[in-house]
Amino acid sequence: MRTNTTKAKLNEGNVVFGGIVTRYAPDMVEILGALGYDFVMIDCEHGPADLDQVEHMVRAAESFGITPIARIPDHSEQTILRYLDRGLQGIIVPHVNNAEQAAAVARAARYYPEGYRGVAGGRAHNYGVGVSMPEATARINAELLVIPMVEDIEAVNNLDDILQVAGADVLHVAPSDLGQSLGNPGPAEVRRVMSDVIPRIRAGGVHVGVGGNNPNDTAAVADFITQGANFVTVSAWALLRKAAEDFRQSVNDHI
Repeated sequence: MRTNTTKAKLNEGNVVFGGIVTRYAPDMVEILGALGYDFVMIDCEHGPADLDQVEHMVRAAESFGITPIARIPDHSEQTILRYLDRGLQGIIVPHVNNAEQAAAVARAARYYPEGYRGVAGGRAHNYGVGVSMPEATARINAELLVIPMVEDIEAVNNLDDILQVAGADVLHVAPSDLGQSLGNPGPAEVRRVMSDVIPRIRAGGVHVGVGGNNPNDTAAVADFITQGANFVTVSAWALLRKAAEDFRQSVNDHI
């Protein structure tokens, strides 16, 4: 059974960084691990990866010591079960807008006594080798990260209630859909709302994530961290694009 190193780092007071991978790319997962990123976010809400591909990317993450987390497409118990049974150590759940939804997600993701996730002896349980079912379920419960997304104004309005939900380990704030739910008022207003929400979450004793980060605007990321964010995601493809553009510009500067 594997330790969730990202969860351990969060609980030790550290800021963790993850790269978002939007399609089947085990090598990208491995590269992120080799570069020292804490986790990979396999995006299965917007990306096309199927469950078999997710499982192979989990294996890639395990081999390079990076925590495998997936953003799943919906809230359903069956979706949560099938993704977690691939061996993921965390799920990011989109559009969780009230305490009832957050509690349902947290219970569906964990085994008794914290929840009611269906039990199977597959790879998440080391295939039952060297560990009993009660030991495995208790260890998985302890290591799992359940990460509801705060990406609608409804969730912001219900934030105090969501913060009371046991088993919601990180609340992940994302600007794009939040801005849409606000009527697309522009980046400055969305950032103002995020700057209110982030410290409220940390003050409530919950870890807080920030998504949609621009690798060309590291000052904004640092500002969110100063406000209390400690779970930071950034697109792996945006990082690749930045490196490619910086390389060409650097060469041109020497010509």
